[in-house]
Amino acid sequence: MDVGVVGLGVIGRAVCRALDDGVDGLTLVGATARDRPRGEAFLQTLSARPPYLALDRLIRASGLLVEASTQAHLGEWAPKALEAGKSLMVLSCGGLLEHDDWVKLARDRGARIFVPSGAIGGLDAVKAARVGRITTVTMETRKPPAALAGAPYLATRRIDLGAITEPTLIFEGPATEAVKGFPANVNVLAALSLAGVGPSLTTIRLYAVPGLTRNTHRITVAGDAGRVTVEIENVPSENPRTGRVSYLSAIAMLRDLNSTLRVGT
Repeated sequence: MDVGVVGLGVIGRAVCRALDDGVDGLTLVGATARDRPRGEAFLQTLSARPPYLALDRLIRASGLLVEASTQAHLGEWAPKALEAGKSLMVLSCGGLLEHDDWVKLARDRGARIFVPSGAIGGLDAVKAARVGRITTVTMETRKPPAALAGAPYLATRRIDLGAITEPTLIFEGPATEAVKGFPANVNVLAALSLAGVGPSLTTIRLYAVPGLTRNTHRITVAGDAGRVTVEIENVPSENPRTGRVSYLSAIAMLRDLNSTLRVGT
């Protein structure tokens, strides 16, 4: 399958390198990014030297598009790609929560939408529990203040991250509101809600913790199958908003697409 990558930040570059190294059945046919000169320079460092392509050309050339940009950017081109029958792997999965129409469009056009687990674990258990009945899904996330910089929620409430000197609860509420207020910070919450009981019934407590060196997530799911608690501490990448496991999970999913043996759901 021919793969195109949309966005060449930390995640997009890591995915391109993995595809360039070789993933069974997949070929990197090109990539695009907002900064074309930097994007072209990066692609020339790969052994296959895939081309930088304008977005429309990349959609035409690809069978699968890996989104590694932003929720806002995803909304600009995802319907066009799905309409053309192209499958998507979505990292900014908060952008899916208000677009059930994209799922229908994909189904009608014979495309698929893939969502990696990102910076959290335990989604297999959540999906299994959903076969029965889930009563509550909560996530507690702790991040250094710098990892939350630029979030719209902070700007509208004039929250000064620099003034935070102790662990502080920044936000508590449902995934539907969290993904709007923190579009670059809580995609893991969106993935959790998609795997479980939906965004309106999935809640988060988000803390800013000065001095914290790892982004931490604690997920608790209760239901007929019992109680599942998962805690993960992620080593940040060069972008403090992105843990290394975020791009590793995308690469793992790509490797699974054509695997003869697939473990887990």
